[in-house]
Amino acid sequence: MPLPVAKSWNFAPVPDPAAVATLTAALGIAPEIAALLAQRGLNDPAEAAAFFAPALAALPDPLLMQDMAPAVARLAHALHTGEKVLVLGDYDVDGITSVAVVMSYLTPLFGVERLRDYIPDRYTEGYGISHKAIDTAADEGFGLIVALDCGIKANEAVAYASSRGVDFIIADHHLPGEHLPAAVAVLDPKRADCQYPYKELSGCGVGFKLMQALGRHLGLDDAPLFDLLDLLTVSIAADMVPITGENRILAAHGLRRFNEDAARLRPGLAALLELATLREGRLTISSLIFGFAPRINAAGRMGDARRAVAMLLAPNQQEARYTAEVVDQMNLQRRGSDQLTTQQALARIAADPALQNARATVLYQADWHQGVLGIVASRCLDQYYRPTVILTQRDGRATGSARSVAGFDIHTALETCAPLLDQFGGHRAAAGLTLKVENVPAFQLQFEQVVADTLRSEHLVRPVDIAATLPLERLTEAFFEELRPMEPFGPGNPSPVFATHGLRAVPGSARLVGTNHLKLRLAPADPAAPVVVVDAIGFGLADYLPQVEAGQPFSAAYTLEMNEYRGFRTVQLRLVDLRWAQID
Repeated sequence: MPLPVAKSWNFAPVPDPAAVATLTAALGIAPEIAALLAQRGLNDPAEAAAFFAPALAALPDPLLMQDMAPAVARLAHALHTGEKVLVLGDYDVDGITSVAVVMSYLTPLFGVERLRDYIPDRYTEGYGISHKAIDTAADEGFGLIVALDCGIKANEAVAYASSRGVDFIIADHHLPGEHLPAAVAVLDPKRADCQYPYKELSGCGVGFKLMQALGRHLGLDDAPLFDLLDLLTVSIAADMVPITGENRILAAHGLRRFNEDAARLRPGLAALLELATLREGRLTISSLIFGFAPRINAAGRMGDARRAVAMLLAPNQQEARYTAEVVDQMNLQRRGSDQLTTQQALARIAADPALQNARATVLYQADWHQGVLGIVASRCLDQYYRPTVILTQRDGRATGSARSVAGFDIHTALETCAPLLDQFGGHRAAAGLTLKVENVPAFQLQFEQVVADTLRSEHLVRPVDIAATLPLERLTEAFFEELRPMEPFGPGNPSPVFATHGLRAVPGSARLVGTNHLKLRLAPADPAAPVVVVDAIGFGLADYLPQVEAGQPFSAAYTLEMNEYRGFRTVQLRLVDLRWAQID
C-alpha cells in the first residue's frame, strides 16, 4: 500500500476585526459567518447581502457577449424562413445538458420536425465537430448547426461546412486559439475581445445565454427559460466551473428546483434522481457531481451519449424511466470497468519498485477501456499524489488521460514532450493525449524526466486550507443553518474547512466502514471541558484507526454536513485530516 499522502494545514489569515464587526451588525449574522465572508473578499454589506440572496434579476445582459447579436439574428432568420437546425454538443455532461437545454427551448418555437440533436460518437468521431456531423446536416437539409460546448478551435470543420452550404453558430467556453473559426457567430466569454462581465460560464451556460437573448429578441418572457435551470445546474456541477458570480446565481435557483419544487423537475432528471439513491436531505452541488454526472457521462463513455439526451428530453415519466434505467445500466458497466482497471493499475505500481519511487506515473495497457482512463488516472493520483498518465490502445494509437497535482501544470509538461505526441490538449490540471504505440516507452522516460526536473517538493503535499478554529460545542445544528446562506458550495466558493484541537474518540466508537473509511464520535480530550459529542466520518482515512484507538489527543480538520436518516437530523463532521501534534 502507498504511504498516506502528505498534507499541509494552511490557516487563513484572521480578517480585519472592523470589517467583521461591520458585517455582523449590518447583516445580523454570527461573527464566525462574517469572518468567512470577509475572507472571501465580501467586506461590503450590500455585496454580502446580494451574495446571501442571489437574484436572477442580477444576471448580465446576454447581448453583452461578443457576436450575440448576429447569433440571434441568424437563429431568428432560421425560425421565420422554415429552415432546419441541427443542435450539436459534446459527449460529456456539459455538452449533453447543453443540447437538452437548447432543444427544450427551441422545440416549441421551431417544432420537432425542424430540429435534430446530434452528439458525436466518442470513439468513431472523437471530440468536437466532425465531418460526419457536417455531412449529416448537409445531406438532410439542415442549413444551420448550433455547436455547444465545443467548436472554438474548429476552424477547418467550419470551413468545410461552408463548402457544403451549412452555417455555424458556435457557443463554447473553452480557451480560443490564435484565430477564431469563420462562423456566423462565435460565442465564448473567454474571447479576448468579449466584454461579457462573467468569464466562467459552463458550455451549457453559454447556450443558455443564447436562448435568453433569442427569447428577448422575440419578445418572450424569461420564465420558460428559467424552467431549464435544473439542467443547467447539472452542467455547472459536472463541469466543475467556479460557483461564483453568475454561475452561483444560476446554481442556487436550479438547486431550489431539486430541493423545494421537485414535482416540477423534468421527467428525465426525476427518474435519474430516483435511480441515484442519494442519501436523505437537501441536494447539493456535490450530490449532482456524484449522483448525476457519472450516470450521464457513462452514456458517452460506454455507448451512445444520445441515450442521455433522450432521457433528459423525455416527455413523460414512463419514457424517462426507461431511458434512465438504460443509462444507469451503462453506469454500472462503467463502474465495473473503472474499478477493474484501477485495481490493475495500482497493482502494477505496487509490484514495481521503480514505479513506486518515480516522480510521475505513466501506465499503458492495450486492453484498458478508453472511456474510464480519466477516472483511473484520478484514482491513481489519489493514492500516490503525483502527475499521472494512463494510456490504452485505440485504432492503432496509444491514447489516454493525464491528471495533475495542485500547482503543477501538466499541459506544459506535455508540451515539452510534444515531439513524441501526435496530439494533446487540456489545461493545467487535466489533459488528453494521443501518440504512436512505439513511442510509449520513450514518452514514459521523457515525461518522468520533465516531472523530476520541474516538480517541487511542495507539489507533493496536498494543501488543507482551514478557514477558522472552532470549539466542539459550536458545531451545532443552529450553526450549520447559519452557514447555509453561503451555499451552494463548490469550486471558487468551497465549503469552509474548520479545525478543532484537543479531541479524542469516544471509547469504542471508532471503526472502519466500507473499504477504507473511518467512522467515530468525537469528544473533548480534556475531562474538565463541557461534555459534547459529535459524529464524524473520514473517507479514505482508515489508516488513522490505530492512532485514534491509542487514545492520544488530536486535532481534526473537517467540513460540516447534516446527516439525515428517517427524519432524524444530526450534525456530522466530514473529516479532511487528523493531526496528533498541536497546531496553532
